[in-house]
Amino acid sequence: MTLSAAMDVRDGAVLDLVVRDVRDLVGASAPIDAELVSAAVRGWSHNTRRAFRSDLTIWGQWCRRNRLDPPSAKPHDVSRWVRSLAGLELSDETIRAMATIERYIVNVGWAYRMAGIADPTAAPLVKLEMKAARKSLGVRQRQARALRFKGDIADLDSPPSGVCLVHLLKACRRDELGLRDAALLRVAYDAGARRSELVAIEVGHIEGPDSDGAGTLFIPSSKTDREGEGAYAYLSPATMDAIARWREKAGIRKGPLFRRVETHFDGSVAAIGTERLHPNSITLIYRRVIRAAWAKKLLGPISEAELERWVSAVSSHSIRVGVAQDNFAAGEALPAIMQAYRWRDPKTVMRYGARLATRSGASARLAARFSKEHA
Repeated sequence: MTLSAAMDVRDGAVLDLVVRDVRDLVGASAPIDAELVSAAVRGWSHNTRRAFRSDLTIWGQWCRRNRLDPPSAKPHDVSRWVRSLAGLELSDETIRAMATIERYIVNVGWAYRMAGIADPTAAPLVKLEMKAARKSLGVRQRQARALRFKGDIADLDSPPSGVCLVHLLKACRRDELGLRDAALLRVAYDAGARRSELVAIEVGHIEGPDSDGAGTLFIPSSKTDREGEGAYAYLSPATMDAIARWREKAGIRKGPLFRRVETHFDGSVAAIGTERLHPNSITLIYRRVIRAAWAKKLLGPISEAELERWVSAVSSHSIRVGVAQDNFAAGEALPAIMQAYRWRDPKTVMRYGARLATRSGASARLAARFSKEHA
């Protein structure tokens, strides 16, 4: 089967699932706009498709708990849902971030339009309720804790400090599990890779090494690559060496680069899997290696309580945030950072660099100057 044919089969299966989910929400009699659903499925990324289906389920569950028939939902019903999600009225609902509520409303609205039913999310009442929710919750998103190459340092020539990539690499084991982890950490940093991009890497996506030992990673698709054109990322000589050691030890000649390493109860390696890692495993790997670095006393004077705060704040996005901060610390321009690491929204990158800017910006330099003069 050709790649194109395989994609057609996969899209067809997702189309059936999306139609089923919309039908479950709006009822069997609603005339689903198959052309609109098909265009959405083909145009959406995997993550968007998954979020759409999940969000319809969440809305449907809320409707059932409140004895509401979803096809008959009115704007005031959606407004109640928004208030409950934002914590603006007494409810058993878990309070959501504003970005999550906005996504819910967009996806639920799409479902009604796909079924040719009046969209209750588009009413002025809902828009005003969303404005009230933004005012209450704010729009600042919780940011993953940054994992920088040398840690939270102001001068890139300073020695590594605290939880950082240098210390995590030292904590990696010398067996297959450690070799995979080291290669994964290095590729994640060099490419500023999202978890979906990391687990999608195939051996054939890596070119090199060249005469300097560096390589190139082809990223066939990503969150911001709506046209499916693909992108390229630089891989340092150290990263290429780490990949080579992992592949040689694991006997990987083709297929997925990062795979599950099965272990015995005593922690020793039992087998190397053939399937690619699940995206959810990336955060777990980062957290496990941080704990290993702490156990080996590589992180400096960090208490167990502080370690747990660190671990809980780390996610699969932490290295990507750290890459942005390191680039700002190195004086790289915003357009260059966005191009190299596949960002579309400059606000996102600037948000990642905001905390760093407080210590390296004009106010920090002025305060430091006066503190020296009047010490």
